[in-house]
Amino acid sequence: MERRMLGSLEVSALGLGCMGMSFAYGTAESRDEDRSIATVHRALDLGVTLLDTADAYGPHHNERLLGRAVAGRRDEVELATKFGLLSGEPGRRVDGRPERAGICCDASLERLAVDHIDLYYLHRVDPLVPIEETVGAMAELVTAGKVRHIGLSEVTGDTLRRAHAVHPVTAVQSEYPPPPTSGSESSPTAPWVGAS
Repeated sequence: MERRMLGSLEVSALGLGCMGMSFAYGTAESRDEDRSIATVHRALDLGVTLLDTADAYGPHHNERLLGRAVAGRRDEVELATKFGLLSGEPGRRVDGRPERAGICCDASLERLAVDHIDLYYLHRVDPLVPIEETVGAMAELVTAGKVRHIGLSEVTGDTLRRAHAVHPVTAVQSEYPPPPTSGSESSPTAPWVGAS
């Protein structure tokens, strides 16, 4: 499998998004944990080492599943997970308060049964919290050794630049990345700050 650099994080060129193993597709009854774990193992055997999840998937079920799948194989994978998107809670749909970054990270580490997260994303920007505050808290997790790299999901170019001024942003994730267009602000920004 070809390898790529996301900043200083080396990952497989293809990643495995694990959301559908616990959430969004099919029904709870139609999901098969043994088959999901076998899928992760097969991906690893084929050299796909970037595994993506989030605390909102399940909620929490997907991280536990992925933790079981990588048990005994942690040194073969780059784990990416996300926080900040609230699932199943009425009212507030996102929570990017700085104190939530650490609380959610600790809970994800426990569910994944690992000592660090390779790539920790803010799942959605909280419009009530300046991005600089959220990223500052995420940077503290890097300093503490709980997280190796940080990423952002679904951000504008301006938000990415402001975040990157606080701490290097390794990756930007978008569900449907738009093709570059003239006047498009988000497409050229990621390479400008060194994110992939």
